[in-house]
Amino acid sequence: MSYLVLARKWRPKRFAELVGQEHVVRALSNALDTGRVHHAFLFTGTRGVGKTTIARIFAKSLNCETGTGAEPCGTCSACTEIDAGRFVDLLEIDAASHTGVDNIRELIDNAQYMPSRGRTKVYLIDEVHMLSKPAFNALLKTLEEPPEHVKFLLATTDPDKLPVTVLSRCLQFNLKRLDEAQIHGQMARILQAEDIAFEDGAIVQLAHAADGSLRDGLSLLDQAIAYTGGRLESALVGDMLGTVDRAQVAALLDALAAGDGEALMGTVETLSTFSPDYGAVLEALAAALHRIQLRQLVPQLAGGAGRGGSEHSEAAVAEAVDPTLVQLWYQMAVNGRRDLALAPSARVGFEMSLLRMLAFEPDADAGAAPAAAGGGRPAAPSARPPATDGPAPRRRAPPNPLGQSGEARVAEVDAPGDPVHAPEPTAHEAPVRPQPQARPQLHPQAAACAPEPAPSQPPPPARDPAPPAADAAAPALATAADWVALVRRLGLRGPVAMLAEHAGFVGFDGGQLTLALSPSDGHLRSDRLVDQLAGAVAAVLGGPVQVRFGEQAPDAEHTVHAHNQREAHTRRSEAEAGFLADPVVSRLVREHGASVVPDSIRPIEDQ
Repeated sequence: MSYLVLARKWRPKRFAELVGQEHVVRALSNALDTGRVHHAFLFTGTRGVGKTTIARIFAKSLNCETGTGAEPCGTCSACTEIDAGRFVDLLEIDAASHTGVDNIRELIDNAQYMPSRGRTKVYLIDEVHMLSKPAFNALLKTLEEPPEHVKFLLATTDPDKLPVTVLSRCLQFNLKRLDEAQIHGQMARILQAEDIAFEDGAIVQLAHAADGSLRDGLSLLDQAIAYTGGRLESALVGDMLGTVDRAQVAALLDALAAGDGEALMGTVETLSTFSPDYGAVLEALAAALHRIQLRQLVPQLAGGAGRGGSEHSEAAVAEAVDPTLVQLWYQMAVNGRRDLALAPSARVGFEMSLLRMLAFEPDADAGAAPAAAGGGRPAAPSARPPATDGPAPRRRAPPNPLGQSGEARVAEVDAPGDPVHAPEPTAHEAPVRPQPQARPQLHPQAAACAPEPAPSQPPPPARDPAPPAADAAAPALATAADWVALVRRLGLRGPVAMLAEHAGFVGFDGGQLTLALSPSDGHLRSDRLVDQLAGAVAAVLGGPVQVRFGEQAPDAEHTVHAHNQREAHTRRSEAEAGFLADPVVSRLVREHGASVVPDSIRPIEDQ
C-alpha cells in the first residue's frame, strides 16, 4: 500500500486553499476574471512557500473546461489531469537539469504548435536562474513575443541571478515567507482531518523549525508522526528536533542574573545530557533576551512574550538586570553562535559564551536596575570614571605578593597601572622602597584604546541612598537652572540619565517634583526609570521625593540636554579658534591656501 506524503496530499488545488500569499492570489484572480492575462509571470520566494503550486492552479484556471476564471471546477478532465501531473499542455521543466541552450531551442520549437488538449499551452520552468547565459539569450525573443496560445510561468528561489532582460519581460510576484501562526494553523487543520492526536506545544515547535516554509513544516510533521508513533507529544517532538525546553533557558538566565557560576555550569551539564544543538540553545537564549529587553523598554509590546513558567522567570530577570547588560548579553549570544565553528568543540564554545556573560558587564555605576528580591545582581560600581561605554571585567582580588603565613598583608591594586600602596614596615622588617615601574610603550592604535590610569587615591565610596551629612547642604531646587545643576550632580548613567536630561523642570513643592516631557521622549517615562530618578534625587535632597509629569510641553531651551549641547558647541568653537590661532596653522592657511574640514576639530576632553 503506497503512502502519499502530507506535502503532496494536502497541496492546495484552488486559490482559496493557499496560505499566506493573498497579494499574489488577488492579482492573478483579477487578471483571470477580467481576461487581462500577461504572457509571462515570474514567481520568486524561498523554498516551500507555493511557487509551483500557484503555477499549477493558474494553469488549471486557464484550461478548465468550464471556462477561464479564478475558480477552476477541479472535476473536469483538464483539472484532474493537471492535479495528477499528466496534462500534456502543461510542460514542467526543471532548469537545474536542463540548463543548456539546446533544451531551450527545443522548447521554443515546440511552442509554435497549438495545444493538444486545452486552450493554452503553459510552460512552467522551475529554478529558472539555473539556465546558462546562452540559454537565456535564446529564450529572450520568445519570452517577449510568444504565440497567443503560450504562457510562461517562471519560478526561482534566487531572482538576483536572473538577467535584467528576463526580469523586464515578466510580471514578478514575490511570495512571502509564512509566519509561525500560519504554519501552525495549517498543521492543526491537517492533523484534525487525519484524525491524529497532538499537543499544541508539539505543533509550536514544528512551526518554528519550519523556518517560514510550509512544505518543510509538513515534511517535519511526517517525520514527527513516524517518530512519536502517531501521537504528537511536546517532549517527544522536542527530542526529535533537538530543541531545548524554555525552562532550561530560563535556568541559564536566572544563574546569569544571580552571578552564580556554579548554578550556570550545573545547568549546562543538565543540558548536555540531551545532546542539544548548542547553536540552537544560543539562539533560544538570544530570543529570550529580546523578550526581556522588550519588557524593560517597551512593556506595552511584551505582553504574553513568554509561556508558563518562562514568562515569570523572564519578568524577574527584566526587573533584576540593567537594560545595558541585557544588550551586552544579547550581543555575546549572537556572536557566540557565530563563533561556535571556531571553538575546540561546540560545548566549549557554548560554555565560553556563557562565561563571557558572567565575566563582563557595562562599566557604569549609575542608573542600574535594582536587584530583585530573589537574589538579582546589581551592576558593580566602577573604580574609575569609564572612558567608554564598553564592557569592563569584574575585578578580582590580587594574590598575596609576600606569600607569608599568618596575617597576610596584600597590596591593594585599584586598576591596571595603579601605583602599589606598600604596607608600613614593622620593627622586624627593613623598609622597602618601591621601585618605579616603567610603563610599556603602546602601539598608537592600542594606546588610543587603553584605559586611562586611575588616580592614586583610593576610589570614592559607593553612593549611599541615605540623606547626606549635615555639613553638606542640600541644593536648592526652584528654577530650571537649579534642576540642571542638580542633574549634573547626580551623575546618572544609562536610560535614567536620558530621562533626566530630556525632562523640563516645572516645579518642586512639598517633596513633589513636577517635570515635563515631550511626546517624542515619552518612551523614557517608564515606572522603573521614574522610580530610579526619584531615588537619586531624594538621596541628594535628603528627603522623600515623588516625581510626576505635567501635561504641558517642556521648555526645550532649559533642559539639561539643551545645556549640554550649548556647552559642547562652545567647547568646539573655542577649540577651533585655538587651532586656527596656532602660528603653523595660520601660515598654512595664509601661504598655501589650506582650509579646515568643517566639524573636524574636537576638544580634548570630548575625545
